[in-house]
Amino acid sequence: MESILSLQQVSKTFKSGNRLLTVLDNVSFSVPKGATLSIVGPSGSGKTTLLGLCAGLDRCSSGRVVLQNNHLEKLNEDQLAAVRNKYIGFIFQNFQLMPTLTAIENVMVPLELRGEKKVRARAMELLDKVGIADRSHHYPAQLSGGEQQRVSIARAFCNRPGILFADEPTGNLDAETSEKIVSLIFDLNKEAGTTLVLVTHDGDLAAKTQRIIHLKGGKIVSDKPTILTA
Repeated sequence: MESILSLQQVSKTFKSGNRLLTVLDNVSFSVPKGATLSIVGPSGSGKTTLLGLCAGLDRCSSGRVVLQNNHLEKLNEDQLAAVRNKYIGFIFQNFQLMPTLTAIENVMVPLELRGEKKVRARAMELLDKVGIADRSHHYPAQLSGGEQQRVSIARAFCNRPGILFADEPTGNLDAETSEKIVSLIFDLNKEAGTTLVLVTHDGDLAAKTQRIIHLKGGKIVSDKPTILTA
């Protein structure tokens, strides 16, 4: 099956004073199109750093990251931004909505960056799918955490991404809201046929994906398919 994402011997190091700190060490894996994958591990294991490298938000110190046939290490910042806007959707733990824009305007931003037409109708359709069309003209500060995450989900899917990256998408939400947000992500993902890569501390959430990669000390210690119950 064709891979949408491939990492080959990827390492990431940072300078800490006179020491070189290795956050990721020789990580290799690939993700087929349409697959769902969780990255789990203790705090400090390199999960969020790995997600950032996969999404072209950061650069690896060595190795190769290939996303939709684009070798990310060979691209300049403008080219990386274009790849992200064309192929990638993001859902973050802290929502990362623009405070001065309304819910619908936040969803429209990626489409406007692509120069697409009829963006308001597309944004409204997605806000309706995530159940907050009636809150479309509210600003983030006027929305609950769950509502803000629904806006960020609508924004993530608005440009019909090939791959969706979610970093602790339920980390700032209560249990009941988390359950609804998880259902939304998986339902929309299935409907759109999007590849899903998520970082989570939540074992129940990880078990909903087809495969779990376990990181420890910057290395992959296991990479196994899950036994899906639903």
